[in-house]
Order: sequence, then C-alpha cells, then structure tokens
Amino acid sequence: MIRVISGVWALLLGILLIMLGNGMHFTLIGLRGGIEGFSSTELAVVTSGYFLGFLSGARLTPLMIQRVGHVRVFAALGSFMSAALIALPLLTEPWAWTVLRVLIGFCMSGIYVAAESWLNAAATNDTRGKVLSAYMIAQTLGIIAAQGLLTLGDAATSVLFICASILVSVSFAPILLSATPVPTVEVARPMPLRELFRGSPLGTVGIFLLGSIYATQSGMGAVFGTQIGLTTTQIASFVAMLFAGALVMQYPIGWLSDRMDRRTLILGLSVLGAASCILGWVSGGGRWPLMAAAFFAGGVTTPLYALLLAYTNDALPTADMPAASGGLVFTFGLGAIAGPMVTGWAMQSLNPHAFWLVLCVTFVCIALYALYRMTQRAVVPGEETDSYLNVLPTASAVAVTAAGDWAAENAEAESSADPA
Repeated sequence: MIRVISGVWALLLGILLIMLGNGMHFTLIGLRGGIEGFSSTELAVVTSGYFLGFLSGARLTPLMIQRVGHVRVFAALGSFMSAALIALPLLTEPWAWTVLRVLIGFCMSGIYVAAESWLNAAATNDTRGKVLSAYMIAQTLGIIAAQGLLTLGDAATSVLFICASILVSVSFAPILLSATPVPTVEVARPMPLRELFRGSPLGTVGIFLLGSIYATQSGMGAVFGTQIGLTTTQIASFVAMLFAGALVMQYPIGWLSDRMDRRTLILGLSVLGAASCILGWVSGGGRWPLMAAAFFAGGVTTPLYALLLAYTNDALPTADMPAASGGLVFTFGLGAIAGPMVTGWAMQSLNPHAFWLVLCVTFVCIALYALYRMTQRAVVPGEETDSYLNVLPTASAVAVTAAGDWAAENAEAESSADPA
C-alpha cells in the first residue's frame, strides 16, 4: 500500500487540502447564514445551488478539458473557486450566495473530474482498487478535519472564509507541480434515465433518493444545528460525525456486500438509517443521542451509495457501465438538488427537527422500494456479481467508471481463482 501511495501522494495531498477548504465552507454556510438571519428555505436554495453547479460541471468540464487541457481547466476552476469563497462573507445576501454556490459547485465538479482522471491514469489494473480507496479516505478525512478548523475562528467574521480560500488555493500546488503525466479524458454520454431504470429500477430510484439524503445531511446539517441552538463546536462535531460514521462503516458493509443478497443489505441499511433519524428526532437536542444519530445516519449513507452502484452494475452488461455511471451521477445530482429544498420547506413550516423527519421518510422510501423489488426479480448468484465499489457520493463519473471497471476485473479474477 505504501508503494502505491508513493506514486500518487501529491494528488492525495492536494485532494486532502481541497476537502479541508470545501468541508469548511459547507458548514460555514449554515453558521453564517444563521447569524445573518437567513431562513431555512433560503439556505435550502443556497445548498441546492451547489449541487446544481456540481451537476452542470460534471457535464461540461470534460468538454472543456478536451478543448484546452487539464492544467488550464484545473488552474482556472481553482482560481474561480478560491475567489468565490472569499466573496461569500462580502455578499451576504441569499441570491448572491446562491450564485456563488452554483459557481463553487461547478468548480468542484470540474476539479474532481480533472483530479480523478490524473489518479486513474497513475494507477494500474493491479493498484487501481487501492488507489481509489486511498483517494476516498483522503476525501473523508479532509471533510472531518475541516470541522475541527471551524473552532479556530468566528463565523461572524471573514477569517474562516479566507482560511478556506487559502486551503483551496494551496491545494493545487502539489497537484500541478507533480510529475504526473497529463491524461486524456473520455467520459461516455450518460445513459438515458428510462434505459437506466429499465436495467436497474432499484439502483436508479435508490440513487435519486440517496442524493436527497446526502445533500440534506451535508448541506442542511449545520443549518439544523444552528436553529436548535448548538454551539459552533457542537455543530462541527455533529457534521464530523456524519462523515466519521461513513469512514468506520464503509469496509464492514463492503465485506457484507460481497457475501449476501445486496437488496437485503440495502433494505437493512435503510432501516438502520431511518431508525437513527428517529433517534435524532426524539432526542430533543440531547448531545449524545444527537451524535449517535448523526454517526449512524451518515454512516449508512455513503456505503449505500457504493452499494447501489455495485447493484446496478450487477444488472448491466460490462459494456454499458461507463454510460450507466454517467447516468447514475446525473440521477444522484437531481436528488441532491431536490432534497435540501424539501427539507428547508419542512423545517420552516414545522420546526428545525423536521430535518430528521425528511431524512427518515426518505430512508423508509428506499427500504420499501427495495422490499418491493425483492419480489420482482430473482437473486443474482454471488459468482455473477461484481465486487463492491468503494466510491463516495462526491465522485465524478470518471471515478465511478474506473471503480466499475476494477470491480468487474476483480470479480472475474476471483471467479477464475476459485476452482484452483
């Protein structure tokens, strides 16, 4: 593993720094928005703006890279993102924040496409699985560590926003100065949603609903904490627990995924997520029940994303996986745009604890649909399934496709080795 990381350490360091800056700004939006008196609905629109930009960037960035090259696109997007982060405390109006968040989301999506293309090109068939795992760990650790940085300043000032901008600016140095060859980018046209649904109804519906859950957790979690009166440190801990749970639970769930009917596991994880949200709902803001609810609700979200990707790949021919990856990323993005809007409306119409109610209902919908699909299609034999995909919801179609190729190759290699 050390030998593998030594070849891509600059990329991983850059991604870690980017996630420190991006993770800070996600929570800062909720903290500063509360100070400025923004409503839940207004902050929901701001949150959805990021995912609208992210979805747009996933479609347009590959074309930009093919036209002017990786380095120029990467540097330009980094500059725009850094400038947008500094502009947030200067333009404290909901409409301005929405525009800036669309820009930040667009830039982050493009940065992911470029970085993941470099990472994929630097890996071989033998090392791709380990490289992708290291990449996902770096992302998650960056988001968790970013919450600790929030306690070093005051969200009412510009200091923390400036720190986030600096981290993003500095992050490009190790990537752009490394000796990694510039790869080509080839992103397949996304599979039409109707065709994707026909191939894997549970995968398509589950990914859409999970997009809603992930965007609500990452974008509205700090808003919820602010509105129930948590301190900055408590809000940072709450958001950190959402991602810490994912880091701890990813590998055990991946191990189970390769040894049982994936629909049963999807059902079980969705039920666990709903139960965690009920705990958060009835906790009344108690610190430890709240942290436990965040750990398990966030802990099942990321593994569920990877699990639904793996389940979808099981239902499709290998040749369709690149197009299906693009379709699934697009579907996830649609859910991510809708989720915060629904949650923000519910929190303003009912009370802040409607944050948990919306999450709970969404998890229940995934569970019920998984249960229904178990009656419609036979179990796929274990020898015909691909390996579990260790992919985060923030990954672009480049990483999802690379992970899908690795999973198919790994499953085929294990199948060939079994008779021996």
